[in-house]
Amino acid sequence: MQRSRHYGFSYIALLILIASMSVVATATVQAGAAVQRSHAEEELLRVGMEFERALVSYKASTPAGAPQSPRVLEDLLADPRFAGARRHLRAVRPDPITGKREWGLVLGSDGGIVAVHSLSTAVPIKVAGFATGWERFTQAASYSDWQFGVVPPLAVKRLGGGRPERE
Repeated sequence: MQRSRHYGFSYIALLILIASMSVVATATVQAGAAVQRSHAEEELLRVGMEFERALVSYKASTPAGAPQSPRVLEDLLADPRFAGARRHLRAVRPDPITGKREWGLVLGSDGGIVAVHSLSTAVPIKVAGFATGWERFTQAASYSDWQFGVVPPLAVKRLGGGRPERE
């Protein structure tokens, strides 16, 4: 009789141990996912800065009478306004948040690209403490609110391949 009670106690202890290990493993996975997303955010800011610099460079080097904004992102790789190769961007990199090569485009009144943004609607982890020039991202509702470029007040926003809609 005593021996069966001992086995019952061991069984309950084993179940408690397994449950606690499951809780710890779940917490570790969740923490790892948060760290990974935080790294993706930092990469998004870095890639976004590259886009912003390229769009500013494109606009600053505009010859007289030529459009000031690229029509497609590939125009930043090889500027079609010049006979020789002029690059404003080395590569159109994938969005670190979605992992896709597709970016949301913000179009100016002339139909050219004035900014890009992630197509992710996830809520950012980072909501404050941005570097100078990035304060506009403070308290953004989603990653798609992080727009990189030269955005005029009456820009037209196009989400991926969708139709443009006024902001």
